[in-house]
Amino acid sequence: MMTFQNRIALSSILHKEVHRFMRIWVQTLVPPAITISLYFVIFGELIGSRIGSMGGFDYMSFIVPGLIMMAVITNSYSNVASSFFSAKWQRNVEEMLVAPVPNWVIVAGYVGGGMARGILVGLIVTLISLLFVDIQIHNIWVIITTVALTSAVFALGGLINAIFAGSYDDISIIPTFILTPLTYLGGVFYSITMLPDFWQGVSQVNPIVYMVNAFRYGFLGVSDVSLTLAFAVILTFIISLFTIAMVLISKGIGLRS
Repeated sequence: MMTFQNRIALSSILHKEVHRFMRIWVQTLVPPAITISLYFVIFGELIGSRIGSMGGFDYMSFIVPGLIMMAVITNSYSNVASSFFSAKWQRNVEEMLVAPVPNWVIVAGYVGGGMARGILVGLIVTLISLLFVDIQIHNIWVIITTVALTSAVFALGGLINAIFAGSYDDISIIPTFILTPLTYLGGVFYSITMLPDFWQGVSQVNPIVYMVNAFRYGFLGVSDVSLTLAFAVILTFIISLFTIAMVLISKGIGLRS
């Protein structure tokens, strides 16, 4: 129930999280912009000119939605993973757990902060992409919905990672060995229809394929997967990860000494 007390607690956590990454914006907002700019130059200008068109669009236009989504995914995840682990390491989480605040407020506050950073970085990358390509928009509501839901998925993932992490090294394992490969194999740089039938089937197990394609549909009006299925997959992950996070926090797993 959203009581006045809960609203104050939620807004306080959100304010703290947003202030945290905005205070060190040189570390949190600038590096993703530089990295994505290099992707635009290397894959778009240099390699893209040799590839030609893909999916009926020039290569640069085709990869722009994927690159934006990649930035959103990475930053939503890393923001919550690092912030919540820091709070756990400094024993701040224990203070929140004993406070008269529902666990869902704690989850929503941290996830909201991760979403804010992910969406802000996505906006910055979108503005940078305008220097390289004329962006077209097929359905703005699909774009907004997809980016919000996807950032929520990976903010929740970062929270769960932080709960289980025993050291700062542990919060880099999932991004390095799972998140990065799934992102690169998620159709950011290519259409999965180019793959042999077997690998197309394997790709459909990758949830990032659905997120990237739904986002690409919002810009270009084309997708390798059903839009309805894409949103169903994303919502399923949100519900599942939120439930897991709530159970972990309720039981104090990885949080209480």
